Amino acid sequence: MPKVIAETEEVLAIDKPEGLVVHSDGRTQEPTLADWILKEFPALEFVGEPWISPQGERVLLPGIVHRLDRTTSGVMLIAKTQSAYAFLKNEFKERRIAKVYRAFVYGHMESEKGEIVAEIVRSSVPPKRWFARPCEEDEKRAAITEWKLLRSFSDPVTGEAASYIEIYPKTGRTHQIRVHFASIGNPIVADHLYASDKELLLGFQRPALHAYSISLNLKSTKTTFTAPIPLDFPQIA
Repeated sequence: MPKVIAETEEVLAIDKPEGLVVHSDGRTQEPTLADWILKEFPALEFVGEPWISPQGERVLLPGIVHRLDRTTSGVMLIAKTQSAYAFLKNEFKERRIAKVYRAFVYGHMESEKGEIVAEIVRSSVPPKRWFARPCEEDEKRAAITEWKLLRSFSDPVTGEAASYIEIYPKTGRTHQIRVHFASIGNPIVADHLYASDKELLLGFQRPALHAYSISLNLKSTKTTFTAPIPLDFPQIA
């Protein structure tokens, strides 16, 4: 279940576990983060904007301003009031919210740090996935991801090269981090979509990606919310 990291009058910071979908897709019935919010914080029921599914179902998104993939763990911000929702939505749009991720990727990185600039484009054939198309940084649809190497090593069982990295996405496109690192030959470990031909490493059964922290200005004060490294990340992390 999600855990509350911190709570202010305007914002709720939670740690979303991997395997939990943020909200219903309108087709399947399963527990969601939205359900948990409605149960634990019923006053947030009508904060934000509902999503209308392709089937025409009205899905409540109580205070939900941004999303994480089902398989990604880590910190999320939930707005507690409509004014906070509008504020956070604009801060994300203007790229004033700094996000930090931790991840394990296949292979050794070619440098200590780097930047990936490529548009995220949806494939025209199933299964639903995305791919990177190189572009210039000033193009409207450019997605930008910066990263820093934390450690290079070899998997103790397979001997395969791997790296532990910290990631700073400057934009928030669908599957951005996963697609970007696959595009440079260092896909996220155990990514079932973008590294399906790779052997599982380090005991991971889900993409080894964690939303580690979010920083923003709340009432003119720089505030950082951090989600602890999850238990399925090995001690090397």
